[in-house]
Amino acid sequence: MAFAIVGHRGAMAEAPENTIASYRVAEEVGVDELETDVRISSDGQLFMLHDATLDRTAADATGKDLGPVARLPWSRISAVDVGGGERVPTLEQMYQATTRFVQLEIKDLAAIEALTDFFLRHPDHAERTILTGFSVEAMATVAQKLPHIPRGIIVSKWTDAEKHPGGYRQLLEDTGSSRIHSGGEGLTAEIVERLHEEGFPVHGWPTRTQDDLRHWIELGVDGTTGDDPRTVRRWLAEELG
Repeated sequence: MAFAIVGHRGAMAEAPENTIASYRVAEEVGVDELETDVRISSDGQLFMLHDATLDRTAADATGKDLGPVARLPWSRISAVDVGGGERVPTLEQMYQATTRFVQLEIKDLAAIEALTDFFLRHPDHAERTILTGFSVEAMATVAQKLPHIPRGIIVSKWTDAEKHPGGYRQLLEDTGSSRIHSGGEGLTAEIVERLHEEGFPVHGWPTRTQDDLRHWIELGVDGTTGDDPRTVRRWLAEELG
């Protein structure tokens, strides 16, 4: 099985994260998958942003201290420069700008109803999507509403999966997940092999150094997420010889 390189929020080391520019760099690099984050505005627009506010990503003071984006209309959100003249894209704009398989991380439970409508109207987008998230509730909800779209539960460390009531198997069942995205703490090659035997791919995150990548390869995971997928691709070529 090929080792998948996933562009984190596009290629955020080279362009403002979760923007069309970032997605285009990731596409040019040739990522296997694109990871990005979806939220919803106060007037129902689905858009791409990691944080609950624009404070960190806004390029100047006019985009800061606006409060939670969930309380802002799309007209206000879309007016903010998030770096290099880039604006926050809508979910539809993200799909139109990309061709790769998308890891779509749900950041706001309130977005799920609109996501359900969106994917029912855009089955072509659904076909290249896996819905992801840290929230068991969010994953369980989309499992009910969008059962035809695969899901991947995210855990910061493997011990979080083990701590779920009933353990990691129950976590996968409760969220209807077909794979798991895990931080490295507590994850071992034996656990990865067991998950593979049970039919569950494993993605490790994050990869910030070549040592990180080497560790994931040694564990036998199926792919990893990096801020700088161009460099991760080079490291992978070096590691695999």
